[in-house]
Amino acid sequence: MVKHLKKNKLILSLFAVFVCLVIAAPVITGTIFRFDKDFLKKAEEKCGKEAPVRFTAWEELINNDKSSSDQEKLQKVNHFFNSRILFVSDIDLWGVQDYWAAPLEFLCKKAGDCEDFAIAKYFTLKAMGVAEEKLNIAYVKAIQLNIAHMVLTYYSEPGAEPLVLDNLIDSIDPASRRTDLMPVFSFNGSGLWTAKQRGQGKLAGSSSDRLKPWQGLLQKMSENKL
Repeated sequence: MVKHLKKNKLILSLFAVFVCLVIAAPVITGTIFRFDKDFLKKAEEKCGKEAPVRFTAWEELINNDKSSSDQEKLQKVNHFFNSRILFVSDIDLWGVQDYWAAPLEFLCKKAGDCEDFAIAKYFTLKAMGVAEEKLNIAYVKAIQLNIAHMVLTYYSEPGAEPLVLDNLIDSIDPASRRTDLMPVFSFNGSGLWTAKQRGQGKLAGSSSDRLKPWQGLLQKMSENKL
């Protein structure tokens, strides 16, 4: 545990560079951010020699995006993280049962579990100009695996059938095709929705205990704390 806590403190200096882009604020569009040489040097020292390549690729994904539609952005972001990041449980990676990693931690570790994939995709798509109201992070049950799971969902318009971005599979499918997933609840920066089969469900407010990990993540990011 002490080893993990020390590692977390080391990542603080990396996280500060990106905090203004990814906190739950109004959608950021047209913003260019750069990881300078000092940052990339620190990234190499603290995250491994391949880390600068990952951070630079992420920077280019956001800054150089010329997608003509949200769907194209979804494909790019889903593939970016699914193809580069390894699935590792929180207990193996952080030494605790449940840890919600910020995007920089996720890329630094080159590993994370399902919520880390969903969180990183959510903030990256926001940075690429996808409206927050179209994005929800959804708790589901993976029926065949009999485990709790988290995915990112995209709604083209209110009430539309969502598309599912999942680290378990690379394809982005409508929810009706994901019969292996049972929705429980979903949320974003605006609040929490109770489950509704193949839909966004009923708004349940923003103060639920279920949102405490999300609120804690946003607080940590806004205060430059990991």
